[in-house]
Amino acid sequence: MAPDQRGYCETSAPTDVAEYTMLHLTGDVIALMDALGAERAVVAGHDWGAPVAWHAALFRPDRVRGVIGLSTPYRPRGSSAPIAALRRHFGDGFYIVYFQQQGVADAELGRDPAVTFRTILAGLSGETAAMPLIRPWLTEHDIDAYVTQYARAGFTGPLNWYRNIDRNWELTAPWQHALIDVPALFIAGDRDPNLRTISPAGIATFLPKLTKSLMLPGCGHWVQQERPADVTAAMLEFLDGLT
Repeated sequence: MAPDQRGYCETSAPTDVAEYTMLHLTGDVIALMDALGAERAVVAGHDWGAPVAWHAALFRPDRVRGVIGLSTPYRPRGSSAPIAALRRHFGDGFYIVYFQQQGVADAELGRDPAVTFRTILAGLSGETAAMPLIRPWLTEHDIDAYVTQYARAGFTGPLNWYRNIDRNWELTAPWQHALIDVPALFIAGDRDPNLRTISPAGIATFLPKLTKSLMLPGCGHWVQQERPADVTAAMLEFLDGLT
């Protein structure tokens, strides 16, 4: 099952920014498990979904049998508030810092959703502007589907996830430097530009039950779309190894 998460497209989108914390997002995962009658489950997530999966395993190891993170490695809570640190290292123009301004990025991204998705999807695949925007794993039909969904739902819900980064840091003080102690799998592409911001180096230190850290050569950020066979095989191997 791959549900729309809080604030995205066809699910609920609270208006209060404070209702998008990691406690809310992982609570949604557990609530979904409850609704399905699943006492335990393997939780997988890509990009922003990966921190939700990691933290579901961190907060509720009694309910999470295993965890799979795609493209965003787990990093324990650090010793300083993240937004100020990002501003110091990358400046006010860095996208996560820029997203903190309510209403600004919302309007920019929503002005022409087709351009927004073409730019984001191509850029995070590690490709250049000279390369074709539509490729085998990204068709005009895919772009149209994104445009239709976000024309209706808008971008504020997803952006509110970013606006809780410092609040998440405050709320997770009890998990300072905490390790995740359930079986884990990490998959990423070696051309993913996001890994320059959050490096997977040393990930096994934070995941003592990591079974594999798979780096796909020649692959960008959208691993499950760019390399579906490799991702599926790794996930099935991980699932088969769970006891």
